[in-house]
Order: sequence, then C-alpha cells, then structure tokens
Amino acid sequence: MSTHCIDVSESNFMQEVVEASRHLPVLVDFWAPWCGPCRSLGPILEKLAAEYRGRIRVVKIDSDENQALAGQFGVRGIPSVKAVVDGQIVNEFTGALPESAVREFIDALLPSPAEPLRQEAQAARARGEADTARKLLLQAIGLDPKHEQARLDLIELLLDAGELAEAQRLLDETAEDIAERGRRDSLAARLALARGAAGGADEATLRARLAADAADLAARLELANRLAARQDYRGALEELLEIVRRDRGFQDDIGRRTLLQIFSLLGPDNDLVRAYRSKLSSLVNR
Repeated sequence: MSTHCIDVSESNFMQEVVEASRHLPVLVDFWAPWCGPCRSLGPILEKLAAEYRGRIRVVKIDSDENQALAGQFGVRGIPSVKAVVDGQIVNEFTGALPESAVREFIDALLPSPAEPLRQEAQAARARGEADTARKLLLQAIGLDPKHEQARLDLIELLLDAGELAEAQRLLDETAEDIAERGRRDSLAARLALARGAAGGADEATLRARLAADAADLAARLELANRLAARQDYRGALEELLEIVRRDRGFQDDIGRRTLLQIFSLLGPDNDLVRAYRSKLSSLVNR
C-alpha cells in the first residue's frame, strides 16, 4: 500500500474518506479476504492510485469487519467501489472491472486539464476582453475536445459577437444528450431567435407595417424575433401569442414553436414563462 491507497475502518472513516473527499476524489473499495474478484480488483486500484500521483485516493474497507459502514453505503455485493466527492457518492460500480474500465471510471471524476484555460477565459470575458476569451476557449477545446462547458462558453461568446454561422456549426457538433443539456437547449433557442432576427427590416419599419395591417403576421414574427434578440422577452411573447391567436397554421405553427423556444431560453422557473405558458395553454385548448 502507498499513501494514496490505505486501509480504513469506522474509527478513521470521517477523516480519511469524508474530509479527504473535500480535496480530491476518494474511491472506497469494499472488499473481504475470502472474495476472489476482490483479489483481482485490489491490485488494479492500488496500481492506479500510485499512477495518478495524488490526484485520487483509494481506501479499502473490509466489509466483514466494518458491516455498519457497508450497510451505510448500501453494499449488496463485493467488490463494491464508491466514488466520494465533497462527502457525497457521485458514482459507483460492483464487481471486478478490467484496468481500462477502472481508468475510465477514474478519469470521469477528475477535472479536465482544459478547465484552467476555461477559467482564464471566463475572467477575460468578465474584463471585456472577448478576443482573449475566445483564444483561450479555442485552446481549451483543442486540449480537451470533449470539454462541454468550454464549447458552450465559446458558442455563447460567438452569439454575443453575432457570428451565428460559426455558433451554429459548433452547436451542431455538440451532442444533444450532453450533461449540460439544459444550457445547450437554451443556447440553441437563443441562436434560433438570433437567426430569425438577422437581416430584414428594422423595428420601426416593422411596427409601421403592423400599424397599417395588424394581420401582417410575417412582420409580427420578424418583430418578435427582433424583440427577443434585444432581450425584450415580454414584448416578443406578446407578438408571438398574437400570431397564435390569429392563425395557428401560419408557417407551420411558427408562433407557438417560437414561444416554446423562448420558454426554453428563459427556463421553466422564469415568471414570464409561467405566465405565458398559461396564456398559450388557454389559447390553444379553448
């Protein structure tokens, strides 16, 4: 055993597992001397604990000698490995996995090597240094192409700059089922609204068209997109609701679909979303 892989019991559990997990991921290996698969998994965990050089810790708990801890962790079979971060179980597996699978399990617990670059980019953006932030995010993605947050940060930066085509390309390369799906969906909605507002007439011209003909739904839709692009969401929602009220079939029910895009952008807990979702429901179900 090394300093990165130690035996733990109830007497030192709080210090060696809970407190230690505030600083690095702790893998808790529940095992027993009579368990054959435990004898296969144990050396793999010890090897990787040494290889990762202090980025993780492995603790071994004899489940026969520490039945209360095994019960507390819900151990039903051994070997059973629980990953603890900040005092909470964040992942686990049961049975003897091959080294490659254990390595993958560990890698998922560790922060991306690109995260420091992302943090620098956020600081640069807060200072108003958008070009510097963009370069840092591109470096981060180059270092770790799977870093979802860095990619989403860059898409947001591109949206701010009005570079819609590049934002769309990066969004298309981002899986829909990523961990930060809510943020991805929000950015997709924002991009769709921005594309709808790009080009065309200015706001004054659109309002003049509507003053002359309130049934000009194309002008009303374009105005809604422009209002949403400058974050006047209440105004945009009103215009879109009016489109739904006048003609559900207009451009394949685009009024309702664009309302839903804004709902996605703002999130379910937003007061405007609650109010206008109720209005939309009353309108389409009457």
